[in-house]
Amino acid sequence: MDRKAKLDVVSAKLQHDIWKKTGIYSTIGMSNANPLLAKLALDNEAKRTPTMRANWSYEDVETKVWSIPHLTDFWGIGSRTEKRLHKLGITSIKELANSNPDRLKKEFGKVGLQLWFHANGVDESNVHQPYKPKSHGLGNSQVLPRDYVKQRDIEIVLSEMAEQVAIRMRREHQKATIVSIFVTYSKTEMKQPINAQMKIEPTNHTRLLTDTVLTLFRKKYTSGAVRGIAVNYSGFVDESYALISLFDDIEATEKEEKLQQTIDHIRDQFGFLAVQKGTALLDSSRNIARSKLIGGHSAGGLEGLQ
Repeated sequence: MDRKAKLDVVSAKLQHDIWKKTGIYSTIGMSNANPLLAKLALDNEAKRTPTMRANWSYEDVETKVWSIPHLTDFWGIGSRTEKRLHKLGITSIKELANSNPDRLKKEFGKVGLQLWFHANGVDESNVHQPYKPKSHGLGNSQVLPRDYVKQRDIEIVLSEMAEQVAIRMRREHQKATIVSIFVTYSKTEMKQPINAQMKIEPTNHTRLLTDTVLTLFRKKYTSGAVRGIAVNYSGFVDESYALISLFDDIEATEKEEKLQQTIDHIRDQFGFLAVQKGTALLDSSRNIARSKLIGGHSAGGLEGLQ
């Protein structure tokens, strides 16, 4: 049974328990991806299904999220925001998702970027306080300062973000089993965003996670100018969990872990920029610029850069 099926079983039991105790029939929106998609599933599909349950994932963004009939049916968009979007020529969620994020930021400020990411199914809500679930997602996202055309430049930023989120995950003593990326093209490109996800063996190793992020990107990307990037890890298990194969080089793995711990310790003491790769000096790198942002980026956490 996959994670989606397991979540449906749990939700069905929850519905039954609510009905048994209160006599009330409940409606449930679900998502193995993020809270936003669960909320949208609740508002736009669950109420009309025989089971009164619906589960939306990243794969449903183009077919379901973008098909929401009215802007005001979308979470966070009221009548006033709808009118302002209409003035920009945006009349649907699909148009919002494929609009220029810089233009939205200019019109709405931080909220504009949030609307753009939400329209593309990306959400980084902090839902682990005061209740902290055993499994949640961690991610970073950013709108690039210019169009990135060269694949090598795009991969430099993807690698940096993969590392940043890995640092945050290690601070929470977790390992991820799911890696997701979301890449949007420049307004000059007539292409759909890249939305990809992969299940992996539990890990919090920067190298392994970065390799997975780049593998996902290379499978989908052919060409085109990129403007927005998001990296997310989820399906967490405790860092003590490990799967060991007879073919694993245990000694090499332990050395890599010790090196990683040493780098984390140095950064905790002296800051993220204390240890950097040579690529951080390239024009395409965003590490130094983002580390200087006060309070973090409006569309993504910078905890890994502190």
